[in-house]
Amino acid sequence: MVAAEFRHDEPGTAQTVWAADPTWATVPPVEIDPQLQRIVVLAAHPDDESLGAAGLLGTAARLGLEVELVLATAGERSHPHSPTLPPDRLARARLAESRAALAEVAAGSATTYLRVPDGQVAAFEEHLVDVLVRILGDGRHTLLLSPWRHDGHPDHEACGRAAAVAAHRSGAELLQYPLWFWHWATPEQMPWSRVRRLALSPSIASAKRAAIGSHRTQVRPLSPVAGDEQLLRDDFLEHFLTPSETYLDERADDPALDDLHRREADPWGVDSRWYEQRKRALTVAALPRPIYGRTLEIGCSTGALAADLAERSRDLLAVDASPAAVAAATQRLGARPGVAVERRDLPGDWPPGEFDLVVLSEVGYFLSPADLDDLVARIDDALGPDGDLVLCHWRHRVEGWPLDGPAVHDRFRSRLSRPEVGTYRERDFELTVFSRSPLPEAEAGV
Repeated sequence: MVAAEFRHDEPGTAQTVWAADPTWATVPPVEIDPQLQRIVVLAAHPDDESLGAAGLLGTAARLGLEVELVLATAGERSHPHSPTLPPDRLARARLAESRAALAEVAAGSATTYLRVPDGQVAAFEEHLVDVLVRILGDGRHTLLLSPWRHDGHPDHEACGRAAAVAAHRSGAELLQYPLWFWHWATPEQMPWSRVRRLALSPSIASAKRAAIGSHRTQVRPLSPVAGDEQLLRDDFLEHFLTPSETYLDERADDPALDDLHRREADPWGVDSRWYEQRKRALTVAALPRPIYGRTLEIGCSTGALAADLAERSRDLLAVDASPAAVAAATQRLGARPGVAVERRDLPGDWPPGEFDLVVLSEVGYFLSPADLDDLVARIDDALGPDGDLVLCHWRHRVEGWPLDGPAVHDRFRSRLSRPEVGTYRERDFELTVFSRSPLPEAEAGV
C-alpha cells in the first residue's frame, strides 16, 4: 500500500466518514488469549502508544497483565520551528508526558527509551529488532503492539516492520495500530479482512482520554507565537476518542535470510573460508554410519553441506525457507540422482515420510523458541527407530535472535527421546550427535 501525501496541519478524512462505513459490522473483536502474560507496546514517538493502544494497555493492566512500553524516539522534532522550546527541552517534556500518560492506564509499567533520532527510525531498524527480541525473549505468552507498517509516516512504518520481524523471531503475537492512516486514507483503502476491534469500557475510555490529554505539547499550542501551534488537530484526535480501538492482525514475517541470499552468492563463505570447509568436514566425519537410506538436511542454504551428505545417502532431501537459497542449492546440486531440493518453511511445512538421518547445521537459532520446540518434536517423530540426528551450531550470541547455539543443543538434549552419543566442542562451534544405534567399535589393539 502506498500512502497518499498528507499534511498534519490540514483536514483529513473525518472520523464520521470512517464511523459510517457499514463494514464495521463484520469486524471481529480483539481476543485476549487466556494464556497471555504480557503486552509490549512499541511507539515511534511519545503519544503513539496513547493514541493507538491506551485502551488495550488499560484493559491488560486491569487483567493483571504486565505492560511494557518501548519508545524509539523522544519526538524532539515535532515542532521544528518553535521559538520557545528547543529540541532537547521538547524531548524531556515529551518523555515526561509519556510517563504521565502511561500512569493513567497502566500505572507502574516499565518504559524503555531507545534514543533513536526523531525522523530517522528507518536507519535504526536492525537496532530496534535486536532490542525488541531481547525484551520479548520467548514470546509465546506475549502480545507485541506497534504502529502499522503501512501507516504513511516513515517512523511509524519502520517500527511496524521491526515489530513484525521481532514477533517472528520471538514467537510473540502481533497487532498493529493505525495512526495517520485515519487522516489520509478512506474506508475503501482499509484491508478489512485483517481488522480487529476492541470495545472499551467507559472507565477505560475515560482513562484513555486522560492519557491522550497528558501529551500537552501535542494536543495544545506550546505558546501563541508562530511555530508553537497545536500539532494534532482536534478533528484528527477525534479518531482516538471513540469507545473502541482498531488493530490490524498482521503476519509476523522475517525476510532477512532470503534478502541475504539474494544479495550475496556465498553469504556464509562456505566455498571460500577454511573455517567453514573444516567445520563441514567434521560434521560429515561425525556421522555414525557410512551410508544412510533417507536423509533430511534442514536449512540447506546454498547446498554445500548437502553435496557432501549426498555422498553418504541413497536419498537426500535438502530444504530451506528462502527461495533464493533453494535456487542456489538447486544450481549447485544439479540433477544428481537421489537428491531433491525443496522450499519448505519448517517446522510447519514438514515433509512426509521417515528419515534415517536428519542434519541441522547453523539453523536452530534462526527459529523462535516455540518453533524450535516444535522442530524437536517433529524430528523425533520423523526419525526411524535407528535414525540419527546431527547438530552443528555457532556457540556465540546471534545478534537479533533470542537463541544461540548452546541453547539450541540444550533444548534437543532435554526434549529428544534418543540419547546423545557424542559432542565435539571448540571455541566457535559445537557438534552433537544423537543416536540409538551402537557406534562403530574400534578393533582390539595388540
